[in-house]
Amino acid sequence: MILLVFSSFKIKLSKACEYVGSNIGYVKSQTKKALAENDLNKARFFTYKALNAIEKSKNQMKDCGCDYAVANIEEGLKNLIAATRASSLNGSKLLLTRALENADLSLEALRNYDSESPYGNDVLAMNTAETKNAPKKAKIIEGKSLEKKIDDSLISYKESLDNIVNTVSCKEAKAFALRIYQHCEQELLKSNLSEGKKYYNLKTKDITAQALKKLEGCQ
Repeated sequence: MILLVFSSFKIKLSKACEYVGSNIGYVKSQTKKALAENDLNKARFFTYKALNAIEKSKNQMKDCGCDYAVANIEEGLKNLIAATRASSLNGSKLLLTRALENADLSLEALRNYDSESPYGNDVLAMNTAETKNAPKKAKIIEGKSLEKKIDDSLISYKESLDNIVNTVSCKEAKAFALRIYQHCEQELLKSNLSEGKKYYNLKTKDITAQALKKLEGCQ
């Protein structure tokens, strides 16, 4: 009976995670469409579609229980909202690029979460050596995988930021870069930040600091 109960619980959680993965895939496709637009209003149209998909996925995210995927899609939500408020197409595209990175990281987290137990030791209440060691092993694999994914995704962020520095007015480019830099600083001050998110914000902050150095002459 216990095995049947936990098997049913696992299937239910897996389904929730599948729904989340599908919805994040839709968020990605709409964000890509927004990035492909050369008209700010059209870009906003697709951005709003991505935003609505995230809003409609909140219950499934909660049921899935993959905290890292949720944290990244919530970060993506902030970037999408900021993109709708951007006054220039280039500024909007920088934020959309970050939102796309967040969606990629969420999907990566879900893939890794699949290989882990969907319920913790406190739920199973089993003190076997196998139960104790498995989550630690899965966490190490997830950490390495996510770190590589973060490094890869930040290549496109750096390219987008360089494009902003080179094509947007100095004052506007500095304002964008400074806002991202300060956001990373605030995130890194949080005591409950996961290792992956610490790494993401630290690397983003370093890249943004290089851009701000190029804009030092701006007043």
